[in-house]
Amino acid sequence: MDFSFTYEQSMLRESVTRYLEKNYAFETRQEIVRSAQPYSSDAWKTYHELGLLALPFPEEAGGLDGSIVDLIAIAEPFGAHLVVEPYVPSIMLAGGALAAVREQPLAQQWLEKIIEGEAIGAFAHEDSHRVGDAKQGPVRATASGDGHRLEGRKQLVLAAAEADVLVVSATAENGAQALFALEPTTPGVSLTPFTTIDGRSAAHVDFDGVEVPAQACLSADAAEIIGSVVGQALVVLAAEAVGATGEVLRQTAEYAGTRHQFGVPIGSFQTVAHRLADMKMDATKAQATLLYTAALVEAGTATPRDISVLKAQVGRLGRKVAEAAVQTHGGIGMTDELAIGHYLKRIVLIETIFGDSDYHYRLVGAAN
Repeated sequence: MDFSFTYEQSMLRESVTRYLEKNYAFETRQEIVRSAQPYSSDAWKTYHELGLLALPFPEEAGGLDGSIVDLIAIAEPFGAHLVVEPYVPSIMLAGGALAAVREQPLAQQWLEKIIEGEAIGAFAHEDSHRVGDAKQGPVRATASGDGHRLEGRKQLVLAAAEADVLVVSATAENGAQALFALEPTTPGVSLTPFTTIDGRSAAHVDFDGVEVPAQACLSADAAEIIGSVVGQALVVLAAEAVGATGEVLRQTAEYAGTRHQFGVPIGSFQTVAHRLADMKMDATKAQATLLYTAALVEAGTATPRDISVLKAQVGRLGRKVAEAAVQTHGGIGMTDELAIGHYLKRIVLIETIFGDSDYHYRLVGAAN
C-alpha cells in the first residue's frame, strides 16, 4: 500500500511549511502567546489565502473537497511549529458540524463566514462527565415556546472566548443528542476564558436559561453527526501530535550531537543513544498508526475502534517521546525559553482532550 503523499499534497505541505518556517519561528509564536490576542490574525488570513480554511468542506458548500490525507499534510507542519490558531476548533469541529447540516439556512450562513475567514466557530461538546462521545451530558435542552431552553455547562471549549458562533450539543427531553448554533452574546450564555497549558485560548461555557429559537436547532438527533465530526478532528489532532513528536525527536537528536560533557557529545553516551533510539521507534510507530488510520478513513472503512486506537497510541507514544526529550535536555527542557517543554505541553493537551489514552484503550477493550 502506498502511504506517500501525492504531488498536490506534497506541494500543499511544502507551501504551509515554507510559510511557517519564514513567519512562525518559536520566538514569534511565543510573542503571539504572550500578546493580548489569542492567535495571529495575519496567519489566519494566510491560511485563508492558501485555501486551508475551505479545505475540508465539500464543493457545494463552498469548500475544496479535501481528503483526510490533505488535512494530515497540513496538520503535521502545524504541530511541528506549535501553531495556536484555532484550526481544529473552528474548521474541523464547529465547521465540520455546520457542514453536516448545511441544509439548515443558519448552518450554511455561518459556514460561509467561517470558510471566508470572517468568523470563528467553537464546538461546545465536552463536559465534566463525558469525554469525546455523543452520549448524555449535563447540558440539557427543553422545549420552550417555539424553541428550546438550554441549561448546563460545557468544559474546555477551545476558541470559545473569540468565537462568533457556538455549535452546542445538548441532551433533549427524549434523550437524543441535539445540535444548536448560537452566538456567545446570547442572553444567559457566560464564558470563563483561560489559556490552556500549551498557549491556546479556551473557555468554560455556562448556559443559564438560554432561550434559542427553533431555527437555532440544527439537528434534533445529532449523535451520528457528532461522532463523525469528532472522529475526523481526532485524526487531524493526531497528525498535529505526530508533527510535534517528529520535531521533538529532531531537536533532541541535534542537541545530543552538539551538547558536550567530558569533551564528547552526550549523544555518544550509551544511555542517551539508547534513549534516542527508543524515541525514534516510538515516533515511527505513532506516524505509522496515523497513516494506517488515515487510509482507513479515506477508504470509508474506519470504525470508532480504529479512531480510539489512533488517539490512544499517538497520545501515549508522543508523551513518551516528549518526556524523554525533556530528560535528555535536563533542567532547561522545561524552561519557557526552550521549545521542548512547550512541545510536551502541546502533546499532553492533545492526548487529554476528547478522552485521554487510558479512556480510549478502555473503549478498544470494550469493542473486542
